[in-house]
Amino acid sequence: MNHYEIVLLFHPDQSEQVPAMMERYTNTVTEAGGSIHRSEDWGRRQLAYPINDIHKAHYILWNIECSVDVLDELTTTFRFNDAVLRNMVIKRKIAVTEISLIKATESRQDRERSERRSNSDAEQSNDAVGENADDNDVDDIVGVEEATGE
Repeated sequence: MNHYEIVLLFHPDQSEQVPAMMERYTNTVTEAGGSIHRSEDWGRRQLAYPINDIHKAHYILWNIECSVDVLDELTTTFRFNDAVLRNMVIKRKIAVTEISLIKATESRQDRERSERRSNSDAEQSNDAVGENADDNDVDDIVGVEEATGE
């Protein structure tokens, strides 16, 4: 069995059906004795150039181990599926299992975004607490001045 990396571009209107299609493709590979090493859903992305007047596509990255017969069956299925705009199959020497650079960058950006949100939320809550404390201090000082003025 050989290792393959497959990138699929699906029509953006078919984004909701992508998991079902990928499940069918996964069943095709596993029933023939192959295995899935990595499956990443990159979501909708802008295309570098329009394909049939479509400017966005739903991207999937897939690393599999299967026989040539199964790969031929998959590529035929991709070719006759109107939802698949483009597909690219690359033969790899070894199985790739680590997270792709694109997915790692996305997760790092998401992590940074959430840290910034939590920091800004903490600052806002501290500011609100600080404002309430300042108001209480002013009331106390006013109360003291009134007491000494009498």
